[in-house]
Amino acid sequence: MKRLILKAVFTLGLVVLASVSSGREAMPMAEDPKLEARLDALSHELRCMVCQNESLASSRAELADDLRNEVRALIRSGKSDLEVKDFLVSRYGDFVLYNPEVKPLTWVLWFGPFVLLVMAVIFLGMYLRQRRALAAPEAMSDDERERAKQLLKG
Repeated sequence: MKRLILKAVFTLGLVVLASVSSGREAMPMAEDPKLEARLDALSHELRCMVCQNESLASSRAELADDLRNEVRALIRSGKSDLEVKDFLVSRYGDFVLYNPEVKPLTWVLWFGPFVLLVMAVIFLGMYLRQRRALAAPEAMSDDERERAKQLLKG
């Protein structure tokens, strides 16, 4: 009886897991394969504003679908790739680009991690130097050495 219940629970679990993990249907490609190729190339250079760690091409968020449709419409209207990127940057900021341009507004994005790393190394060096200074014993004077010997003898 226990074995039958375990099998039923296991089967039910597999059915639930399969229904939850099933992906969405693929979006149909447009009539123009060149347009879709441009869209695909562009969407790999753009960041999903919901997922933030995925490209627009790999994101499954609804906003990503909307952005892909927006990019598709811009391409259809004759905009160049640069114009499409400029439009999205004006709308969402430099964060929408996976590789934003190096300019004063994006210096923090480009150089911030390195500055933080250098600061961490400097603080670590200061901490270790201070710790070593506290742990190092001071040299004893001759009088202190004599007194210590007398205390140890007596």
